[in-house]
Amino acid sequence: MSKPVIGFIGLGLMGGNMVENLQKRGFQVNVMDLNKDAVAAVIARGNATEASSAKELAENSDIVMLALTTSAVVEKVVYAEDGILAGIKEGSVLIDFGTSIPASTRKIGADLAKKGAGMIDAPLGRTPAHAKDGLLNIMAAGDLETFNKVKPVLDEQGENVFHLGALGAGHTTKLINNFMGMTTVTAMSQAFAVADKAGVDRQQLFDIMSTGPSNSPFMGFCKNYAVDGVSDLGFSIANANKDLGYFLEMVNDLGTESKIAEGTSANLQAAVAADMGNGNVPEIFDYFLKLAK
Repeated sequence: MSKPVIGFIGLGLMGGNMVENLQKRGFQVNVMDLNKDAVAAVIARGNATEASSAKELAENSDIVMLALTTSAVVEKVVYAEDGILAGIKEGSVLIDFGTSIPASTRKIGADLAKKGAGMIDAPLGRTPAHAKDGLLNIMAAGDLETFNKVKPVLDEQGENVFHLGALGAGHTTKLINNFMGMTTVTAMSQAFAVADKAGVDRQQLFDIMSTGPSNSPFMGFCKNYAVDGVSDLGFSIANANKDLGYFLEMVNDLGTESKIAEGTSANLQAAVAADMGNGNVPEIFDYFLKLAK
C-alpha cells in the first residue's frame, strides 16, 4: 500500500524535525511556512513540494498536519479564503499537533466533517530531538475510525501513541498536563527565591526537599537553574503563559474556576511583562528573586 501524501504547515524546531523524520521514512510531503530557509531545507532533502497556500496544500495532501503556535493561528490557516477548509478533500484528515483550545478544535472538526474530512487533535510530549527520531509521545483524540486511519503514520512519529477519546480530549489532556507542570515549576522556583530571602542555602533546600515526596524531574530543572545556573528545561515562559491562559479559558468553558491556575497565570504574565518571556520556565526564579528583594 502506498504511503499517504503529507501536508505539513509549521516548520519550527518541532515541526521541522517531524517533517525530516517523515522524509527519512519515505513520505512525500507538501510544506508551508513563513521561514523560507526552513522550507528550503525540506525541499533539499527531496520528495517535497512547497505549497503557495494552505488551500493548495490541502488539495494535494491526504493528511494535513499542523505544528503552529496558537489557536488563533490555527483558525486563520483553516478559515482563510485560501485556507485548509477551502481545499481539503473528502476523506482527508487534519491533525493538529499544537496546543490549542478544545472548543476551537471541536468547532474546526465539525466544519471539516461537513466537507467529509476528519480531524484529530494530537498534542505532543518530549522534545524536538525525539521528533527527529520518531520518538514523540502523542496524545491523540478524535473518533476511532479517523484515529485508526492515521495511526500508522502517527506510529512513525511517536514511540507512544495514545487515543484519549473524542475530539478535543487530546488538547484537554495537554492543557491539564501543562497546568500541573508549570504550576509545579513556578511554585518550586519561588520556593528557592524565598529561601534565598530567608538566608537558607539553595543547595541545602534542594538536599532536604529532594529526599522527600516533593522530589521530581521538575524539581531537578528548578534546582539546575536556581542553584547551578543551568537552564535546561526547553519550554519558554511565554509558551507556559499561553498554555495557562488556554487552561483558564477551558475551565471557564466548563463552568468552573481554578484559583491555583489563576495564581500561576498571574506570575507567568508578570514575568512576560518583565521581558522574561523568551527564558525557560525555571528562569522565573529571577523574577521571584527580584520580588524577594
